[in-house]
Amino acid sequence: MTPPPNIVDAKIGHLPKTGQDQMAKRTTSVTPQRNAESSDSQHPKSGEIYDGDAVEIMRSWPEGCFDHCVTDTPYAMSKKRGLRWAFSSHVTMQEEWDLFTRDEYVEFTKEWLFEVCRLVKANGNIFIFGSYHNIYTIGFVLQSLNRRIVNSIIHCKPNAQPNITARMLTESTEQIIWASNNTSERATKWVFNYGVAKQIGNGKQLRNYWEIPYTPAREKKFGKHPTQKPEAVVERLILIGTNRNDFMLD
Repeated sequence: MTPPPNIVDAKIGHLPKTGQDQMAKRTTSVTPQRNAESSDSQHPKSGEIYDGDAVEIMRSWPEGCFDHCVTDTPYAMSKKRGLRWAFSSHVTMQEEWDLFTRDEYVEFTKEWLFEVCRLVKANGNIFIFGSYHNIYTIGFVLQSLNRRIVNSIIHCKPNAQPNITARMLTESTEQIIWASNNTSERATKWVFNYGVAKQIGNGKQLRNYWEIPYTPAREKKFGKHPTQKPEAVVERLILIGTNRNDFMLD
């Protein structure tokens, strides 16, 4: 098995809305360009957690300084008044960092994806977690940047939490977009450790439907996050999509 790569953790948070003309110019660019103010001396450090506005932090780094990226951005699920549980008085989904209007979320997604595509080397892997609330917006923005979408992976949670409204089916799956950081025409030789994937698949080709339980309590010792991913899912992505000593943005 391939050992885990070096990881830099720059959490992607809520940003103010920027001018539409500026965003349109960015998202129509096939190849994201270096920020003129970036300096090669401002390279991110291995194993460092950067606390702050993730997009502003990423803008300070030089292009092509990461091999790959795995990210789990806000889902835009929260409501100002939250959601009340149908079978109790509990209210949830009121997180300020997850509150967006539809237009704000589109602009936010353009902002952080542009920077990720600028920072990840050509043909590097970009893995993005999402649910039906936001995954289609992310896919649309990736296509507007003309990035090659390699696969869509389904994470099925057999022990998923119940639906709190009791008005729809229990959401038991999340999606992962696997993209190669290049245009659809030029994307080539992205990392895929076929042999490792086949080992995980018990000697057969690994399918894109992964049945892995919800994040266990022992993995939440540093705090509880509503969409924390099981280590087993992230481990698979790292094993099949990175090489030894790769430098990775989280």
